[in-house]
Amino acid sequence: MSLDVKICGLKTPEAVAAALANGASHVGFIFFPKSPRYVLAGTAGELRKAAVGKAKAVAVTVDADDAFLDEIVAAMQPDMLQLHGDESPERVAAVKARYGLPVMKALSIRDAADLDAIQPFRGIADRFLFDAKPPVGSELPGGNGIQFDWRILAGLDRNVDYLLAGGLNAENIGEALSLTNPPGVDISSGVESAPGVKDVGLIESFFDAVRSARARSAA
Repeated sequence: MSLDVKICGLKTPEAVAAALANGASHVGFIFFPKSPRYVLAGTAGELRKAAVGKAKAVAVTVDADDAFLDEIVAAMQPDMLQLHGDESPERVAAVKARYGLPVMKALSIRDAADLDAIQPFRGIADRFLFDAKPPVGSELPGGNGIQFDWRILAGLDRNVDYLLAGGLNAENIGEALSLTNPPGVDISSGVESAPGVKDVGLIESFFDAVRSARARSAA
C-alpha cells in the first residue's frame, strides 16, 4: 500500500520545494489567522504553483464562511479543501456542492469513543484527518504537536480513508506506522524549528524516517 504524506502549514518556496523533492503527496496551506502558519490566499496561490502535477494542494480552513472560502478558492485554486473546525455533515456537503472539490474533514481524537464522530460524515467527506484534541485553552484546533493513543485506530474499518496527524516527527513515525498502518500521514509542527517555521533538514529527516520504517515493514 502506498502512503500519502502531507506536509502542512507551508509558507515559503523553500519549504514547498523540500516537501515536493522528498515526495510529498499533499502540501497544505493554513487559512486560520490565529495560526503561526497562516498565509494569505494570494501567497498560497503562488506557492501552490510548484505542486502542479506533483502533489495535491490543500486549503485548510476552520469554520470559514462562504465569502472567505470564495476568496481562497479563487486565489489559490486548491485541489482539496480541509475543514478543521466544527463543521457539520450538512456544512461539508454544502461546501462540496459549492466548489466541486473533494473535502477532507478533520476530527479531534482523544479516546476510542471519539471515533464515533466519523459515522455522520461517511459518504459525505471524501477523507478524514485524525488529529489530537487540542490542550485546554489552545486557540489552535491543530498543529499543537500533541499525539493521541494511536492504538485506538487498530480496529478501525479499513474502508475509512484518513490521514494520521498530531505530534508526528522523525523519531516516532516508525511507531505510528507500525501501530496504525494508515493510508496517509500529516505533519506540521514536527518539521519546524519554531512555530510556523519549516526546517528543510527536518522535512528531509522525516521522509528518511518514513522510508526506513516502510522498508522494515516490507522486509
